Amino acid sequence: MLYLILYFFKPILWILFRPKVYGNRKALGVKGKAIFICNHVSMRDPLMLAIISPRIIHFMAKKEVFDTKLGKIFFRSMFVFPVDRGTADLKSLRNALALLDKGKVFGIFPEGRRMVAYRMDEFELGTAFIAMRSDAPVVPMYLDNDSYKKWYTRPKIIVGDPIYASETKMNVSRRENEVIFMQRLRNSLESLKKELEKKCR
Repeated sequence: MLYLILYFFKPILWILFRPKVYGNRKALGVKGKAIFICNHVSMRDPLMLAIISPRIIHFMAKKEVFDTKLGKIFFRSMFVFPVDRGTADLKSLRNALALLDKGKVFGIFPEGRRMVAYRMDEFELGTAFIAMRSDAPVVPMYLDNDSYKKWYTRPKIIVGDPIYASETKMNVSRRENEVIFMQRLRNSLESLKKELEKKCR
């Protein structure tokens, strides 16, 4: 319900945040199943992606935010489901794959936590696992580190071209394929970062 309210007020939120979106904006309207990935700057990142996306995005969040009744109601109403970051949470992976099987958009931050010192952390293999199992296109995005620095700062985000896991598969083990694909995703975000920095000079 809250997500539907968010979409109703999206024009107002767009005016309030005034995000600047660069790159392949058409990729945000990709048809059918898709995975949206982005670097993780702030707890506000999911809201920012929801504002710029014409499609509803389903996110996963650490299970601790669901511990309170209010948290559980809020996050579930925002189409967020819990994940246990300390283990190989197969249930959350199955939830993500089920959403994609229904042709929905799944959003994930491959670092698993917010950035520290303006550097992207190592990417977790869960994103590659989901992409390779679902064969869903991955739409990479990079959000400027200073997007929320001041209340009047305009968030800046750049969108890349969709990436398909099938284009990266090699005749090696599944695990090795996941590592190779995850590195490709990381390289894509690094390239988007450099491109965004040039545009913002």
